[in-house]
Amino acid sequence: MKTSWDICTAVEQEPGRCSGAWVFKGTRVPVRALFDNLEDGVSVDDFLEWFPGVTRRQVELVLEHAAASLVESSA
Repeated sequence: MKTSWDICTAVEQEPGRCSGAWVFKGTRVPVRALFDNLEDGVSVDDFLEWFPGVTRRQVELVLEHAAASLVESSA
């Protein structure tokens, strides 16, 4: 079973905003930007500095949600 992002309280999605991408709640920062930056070796601290509207707690919740979806998909 794939975990749905609509249960993650740190993100939101609106069809008319940011092309319907999942964004950090209260921002226009796509969740994908976090994963792209982490993949490129950027630290969470740098990401938070570059995207000041995103909170550390939001990043933690997104990473926890992504980790849970990996566990669910391997079960």
